[in-house]
Order: sequence, then structure tokens, then C-alpha cells
Amino acid sequence: MDRPQSTDKARIRAHNQEKDAVEHDGGPLHFPAEDELAIDKSTAQTVVNARAATEKEHSMTLLQGIRLYPKAIMWSVIISTCIAMEGYDICLINNFYAFPQFNQKYGTYDAASDSYQVSAAWQAGLSNGANVGEIIGLLINGIVSERFGYRYTVMASLLCIVGFTAIFFTAPNVQALLAAEILCGVPWGIFQTLTVTYASEVCPVALRGYLTTYVNFCWGLGQLIGIGVIKSMLGRDDEWAYRIPYALQWMWPPFLLLGIAFAPESPWWLVRHNRLADARKSLLRLTSLNRETDFNADETIAMMQHTTQLETKMTTGATYLDCFKGTNLRRTEIVCLVWAIQNLSGNAFSNYSTYFLEQAGLSSSHSYSFAMGQYAINMLGVIGAWLLMSRGLGRRTLYLYGLCGLCTMLFIMGCLGFLPESQKSTAGLATGSLMIVWALFYQLTVGTVCYSLVSELSTRRLQIKTVVLGRAAYIIVGIITSVVTPYMLNPTAWDWGNFTGFFWAGLAGGCVVYTYFRVPEPRGRTFAELDLLFERKVAARKFEGTEVDVFDETVGGLAVVRDEAGGGGAAAKAFN
Repeated sequence: MDRPQSTDKARIRAHNQEKDAVEHDGGPLHFPAEDELAIDKSTAQTVVNARAATEKEHSMTLLQGIRLYPKAIMWSVIISTCIAMEGYDICLINNFYAFPQFNQKYGTYDAASDSYQVSAAWQAGLSNGANVGEIIGLLINGIVSERFGYRYTVMASLLCIVGFTAIFFTAPNVQALLAAEILCGVPWGIFQTLTVTYASEVCPVALRGYLTTYVNFCWGLGQLIGIGVIKSMLGRDDEWAYRIPYALQWMWPPFLLLGIAFAPESPWWLVRHNRLADARKSLLRLTSLNRETDFNADETIAMMQHTTQLETKMTTGATYLDCFKGTNLRRTEIVCLVWAIQNLSGNAFSNYSTYFLEQAGLSSSHSYSFAMGQYAINMLGVIGAWLLMSRGLGRRTLYLYGLCGLCTMLFIMGCLGFLPESQKSTAGLATGSLMIVWALFYQLTVGTVCYSLVSELSTRRLQIKTVVLGRAAYIIVGIITSVVTPYMLNPTAWDWGNFTGFFWAGLAGGCVVYTYFRVPEPRGRTFAELDLLFERKVAARKFEGTEVDVFDETVGGLAVVRDEAGGGGAAAKAFN
């Protein structure tokens, strides 16, 4: 005979009051009773193993993580390198606008400047063509990769890139270029989220910040190669000046396909699909066991099971709609805004660096030299961010103070617009120097740390879809900024010049305020601990200092068990 529902609620309420008393006395934060897992003798060992794995992750140093997970680092680096392809092409299209041969082929003659120019409308169209394709790819990835796995999704996307690149190479007009941007944008959108998700799931807490931010290093690598190729083509005056850079996109897929074909699947993905034996095999392929490491694969798999079960209980479904329900709404909001802030803090402005510097008075050669320096700093900035994180600086701290620095430099760039026309060349050099310093600040902080934040702040169960929504927000904001930025800089349109800096400084200032109040610190937390902090609605500024215990199925040596026969009420029972 079932007990009255009011009795169940009373027991849960009493258990929550007991927990509140423990927390009030300085004890750790716990899940509310209604979110606890049903523990019996058959599953109690899973909790014990999960707790042991969590404690080992907390005590693991960076060097220990590198020794234990060298294979995970290798496979993550290979898959993340797919992002270099997108960085390469985005660099091409944005910097081709300052490329005389490209403008002569795809632009129109402008009598005012006595040169060929791709109109601001078509500049915005080409840039947004890739963005539209990426949104489609993102939405596809949120469904396909969770169903078929990360490896197969990446490999299929690489094969698409091989075919779509042919359209770039043979494009007879600007309309064909637009079609190529849209089509290539689909696999690029898949790479954007899948790479950072894979990186976060194949490594322990000690390595998570480094491998997820390596994705941004790949962006810089692709951009640096792209700008180098363009600069080497400046001496050509035929169609091969822009065809060769497009053809070089075929150099990436063969090597990446070969590597990814042998990569292990994410053990977290396998656990979510209840393939525990395969998850264990995958985990062993990601690790390198030795006498110096106290590693137990069964304990780590148990931790993944425990986290997955907790998230399944808190989130009834795993659809895009579930990203906007309950505490997941807050997590989705933060992920979306953290990624969108990259564009709102002036990143879209810097993507037009060569074009902007030409309008500021520098020659094409000098403009590309400054851009090469900027992209090289993009890569060095990632390494610098790793060093700062290894010194104990948190993601939130780096992100917040980085935004303050970006806002200041954008304001100074705007002030340079007040220099007279006779000093235009000097103003151009000063602007170029400032843009390099801006790039350094950006990559040390916002540009790099963003990838760690978005991969850590979403649940494992909804991570792919949450990251997809975050990247979609980034692209939507990018579409808007890609429309207005050419008009701000183009001499045939608004022609704001350096005064554009004031616009971006204002937006960056608003981002500083949002980050201070809404972005939490995930450093050193397991995924289950982050689930608990969000579930208990802990303020962003208190995330780092709050003590938590995600294994509150055991309180005072007793395990909380669901009384299934008696209506699901919570009871305490000791396990030996």
C-alpha cells in the first residue's frame, strides 16, 4: 500500500532541513533531497568509486595530468586542429578586401579612391555567408554528434570540406564565392563546438583549461598561415594570386582524416549511451598507466556515471528546449553571452585589421606585416594564458580584467581619430601598434579563456546543445557586427576611421559589467560540483569560495536510499 504523497514531501523537507543545518554550521553545500540519487547495495560501490575518482582529480597536479593523459592530449590536439581550417579561410576573406588582385576580380571601380573595391554590401554578404552556414552546421551538430559520436561527425565534415573548397577555387564571380562560404560554413560550424566539447571530455580537471583553450591557438595558427600566404602573393598580378590561397585549403583534410580515424571516442559520450565497457576501453586508450600514477579506470567511469545520473535526474530531457528550463536557463545564458562578448568587445573590428590599417594610411605591405604580427601574437597569447592559469589565476579573473584592458585600448584608438590629416601616416602606425597590443590582451584573456568557460559551464548531458546555442549567439552577434563594421570603415560608406574605436569601447564597457555580476569561476571544479553550484543558485562571485559535497547520498556515514516500496521517500541506511 502506497504511503500518502504528503508523507514523502514531509520526509524530503525534513532531510533538507538537516542539510541546511549542516551548511549553516559551516559544512559543505549539498544537493537538495529531491535531487539525490536512489542508492542501494548494487549502486553504492559506484558512489564510492566516484568519490575516490573525484578526490584524485582534485589532488592531481598539471604535471601528473600530463604524465597520465599524454594520449588524450595528442588526440585532443589533432581534433582541435580542425579549427585551423576555419581560421585560415576567415582570414582569407577578411584580408582579401585589402588585396588589389582580389578586388579587381570581384569588386567594382570606385572613382573617389581611384581603385577597385568590393562594396560594403558584398563584404558584409560574404562574411555573413559563412556565418549563415555555420549556424546550420551548429544545429546539425547538436543532433548528429550526440547520436553518431564525435569521430564520425568530424570525419564526415572533413570530406564535405574537400568538395566545397572546389567552389572557392573555381568561383567566376562574387555570387559563387558567397555560395562557397555558405556551404563551407556548415562543417566549420560543426568543428567550432565539437572540438571544444571533445577536449573537455577526454581530459581531467587539471588539463581541462589548457586543452579547451588550445582551440583558440588553432584559430591563430590558421590565421597566421593565411596572412602569410596572402602576403607572399602580393607580387603576383594574375588570378593565381587568390586562387592559390584557396587551393591550399586542400592541404588540411588528408592529414586530419588519417589521425581522427584512429582517435578514441569520448568516454563521456559512451557513458551517456550506456556503453560502459566501450567507455572503459576508450579511457584506457586516452591514458598512459605507470607506477607513479594512482589511476583506476573503473573509478573514473563511476564518476562519469554518477554525474550523468545526477544530470538525468535534474534534467528530464536532452533537447534544445531543455537548455532553457530550470537552472539550465542560467547556464545557457552565460555560455551564450560569454561567447557573444568576443564579438562585442571588438573582435569583429580586429578581423578587418588590414583593411582598417590601409584606410588609416598604411601601405598594403605594411598592413599585412602588422596583421602577421597580430596573428602571431594570437598564438603566443594562448601560451601566455596557459602560464597565467598555471600561476593560479582563474578564468573569471582573466576574462574580467582582460575586458577592462580591451575597453581602454579601444577608447585610445578612437582618440587617435582627432589627429589632423597631415599626421595620417603617424596615426596609422600608432593605430597598428595599438591593435597589436589589443590582440595580445585579447588572446591572453577573453579570446582564449572563453573556450574554457563555455565548455565547463554547461552540463554534460546538454553540453553539445548548450555550446551550440552559445556559438550560435556568437555568430548572430557576428552577423550584425559584420554588417556594420564595413560601413564604419569603408571610405565609400560612413568612413568613421579611428572613431570606430569609441563605438566598440562602449560595448566593451557594458561587457565588463555583465561579466562582473554573471560569469562564475569554474576552475578546479568537477562537472558534478558545477551542477550542484548552479542547482543551488550560488551567486557568480561566490562560486570559487563555496565548499561543496556532491556525494550527499552519504551523510554522516549513512547512505540515503529511496524507499521504492514505500512510495519513494528518502531513508537512511548504512552500507558496509
